[in-house]
Amino acid sequence: MLSFVVQMRWTEALAFTLPDSSLPLPWDVPTFLEESCRQLCLQMLGHFLTAMGGLVAIPLILSKELCLQHDLLTQSHLISTIFFVSGICTLLQVLFGVRLPIIQGGTFAFLTPTLAMLSLPKWKCPAWTQNATLVNASSPEFIEVWQTRMREVQGAVIVASCFQIFVGFSGLIGFLMRFIGPLTIAPTITLVALPLFDSAGDEAGQHWGIAFMTISFIVLFSQYLKDVSVPLPFYQRGKKCHLSPVYLFQIFPVLLGLSLSWLLCYVLTVTDVLPADPSSYGHLARTDTRGDVLSQAPWFRLPYPGQWGVPTVSPAGIFGILAGVISSMLESVGDYYACARLSGAPPPPKHAVSRGIGVEGIGCLLAGAWGTGNGTTSYSENVGALGITKVGSRTVIVAGACAMLLGGIFGKVGAMLASIPAPVIGGMFLVMFGVITAVGISNLQYTDMNSSRNIFIFGFSVFAGLTVPNWASKNSTLLGTGIIQLDQVIQVLLTTGMFVGGLLGFILDNTIPGTQEERGLLAWKHSHKGEADNSQLVSKVYDLPFGIGTKYGAVSWFRYLPACPKRQPGGKRMDELKAAGQESSVKASSERDSEIGADTRI
Repeated sequence: MLSFVVQMRWTEALAFTLPDSSLPLPWDVPTFLEESCRQLCLQMLGHFLTAMGGLVAIPLILSKELCLQHDLLTQSHLISTIFFVSGICTLLQVLFGVRLPIIQGGTFAFLTPTLAMLSLPKWKCPAWTQNATLVNASSPEFIEVWQTRMREVQGAVIVASCFQIFVGFSGLIGFLMRFIGPLTIAPTITLVALPLFDSAGDEAGQHWGIAFMTISFIVLFSQYLKDVSVPLPFYQRGKKCHLSPVYLFQIFPVLLGLSLSWLLCYVLTVTDVLPADPSSYGHLARTDTRGDVLSQAPWFRLPYPGQWGVPTVSPAGIFGILAGVISSMLESVGDYYACARLSGAPPPPKHAVSRGIGVEGIGCLLAGAWGTGNGTTSYSENVGALGITKVGSRTVIVAGACAMLLGGIFGKVGAMLASIPAPVIGGMFLVMFGVITAVGISNLQYTDMNSSRNIFIFGFSVFAGLTVPNWASKNSTLLGTGIIQLDQVIQVLLTTGMFVGGLLGFILDNTIPGTQEERGLLAWKHSHKGEADNSQLVSKVYDLPFGIGTKYGAVSWFRYLPACPKRQPGGKRMDELKAAGQESSVKASSERDSEIGADTRI
């Protein structure tokens, strides 16, 4: 089991809050504010760019099944929309949800069933949409072709999100987690990314040299140069202009990799090294094949609910997206506990987890209403970034959410991202999907993998999750029942690998005899337990903001709601808060500049 110690600075500089006025300042206030603003900007930009890869990848993958591969302007609108909605959902999660510093964004768990739904014969793209010379992006006929498919996805996401809202705010997620262990989660998350190898191969295969160049840059920056600092000039009162070391390669590996590969493509385009003939291999690596979208896109465009029309609903889409909802919830619960460990916060109590899942459901509802073609979930990549930056601050994430909102409003941002050459995107896909697959497999660390029982469950679940969808997609006529709606539901579910693999893992893990330790349930539960129960600290981190439930709306039945914090009797609570406050004041004055270690197992 991999274990490492994350050193967290226990000072006001990392939390971006002014210290208690009764205590001596560790430095003068102007210097403190300058340092805080600099840290805030760097960390905010780091989280924003870490999430960028996933936010861009989802609309680009969906565009082919939505018949939009030759409409770059609409692709840019989809990218702007998912940025905008992700900003809203992140603000809701940080302020009213689980209240941890965690980014919300599009989820690949929804992508797999969405692709399965759009592969139904009813939603196959007309042949003329595959020919760029026949596509008129502004024609009503073409607009109706892709918007009908988008509205179908929207309706499925909206209905499925209601299930997630119910599971979260009812507290049912705690009951379900009793039966779901690592052997269910591992094949489910693993099969989120494995079926996407075709999309990654298609994009990277446009020019394998450029794709491998992108991969090399990302690997170089994120793995080999992550501990190398770059001196950058900063201005600070007292020190004036000075050089300060910044770990650029560690914070911006994807941005630097994409930028350098993009620049290389531009140079090869200007020098005509890449072929200008559209039928030649490597033509799509040219930067001028997608450059027109920058001039066509508006400077400002505000996404709004129902911008693609009124959503439609079908049973096939709903059941398929429900599989993605369940997978997303399982991943998010793990992200909450990992985020708490890496940010130095106590483990989230049940009410915070329930509220977080419920708010994610609301985020999926908003994503369906706005028409991102996807839902929202907690971003594991940004949770990992907490371990790199060693800064767990809600202020940083709120600033990142505001940056996503602005990125969604400025139309040129989405257009610029939509104009990235295909092989550059393909190289990023190969790295990203490989990491997601490894994250799923890493859940096996909690189990006894010397057990033939566990090896069988995981191996069979993953292999069946690849084999059954492949067979079902080629033999859909053999699955016919005569009822069109039922046929579509069966087709979507059986062609969704994570549903097949996750269901098999769930059934086998709960029916084949095995001890709690062998199944990994003991280690799983132990990793989600805190070392001490400091109710004052838990209350400070996870209670609702702005006095909701304490100063305002503190009614007697409030404590019976699963998503609301449980209150102690008034006198006992006040005594505890006073004692905790005195203890924290003494500790802050004596150990203000100390560092603490958080033992984190991933």
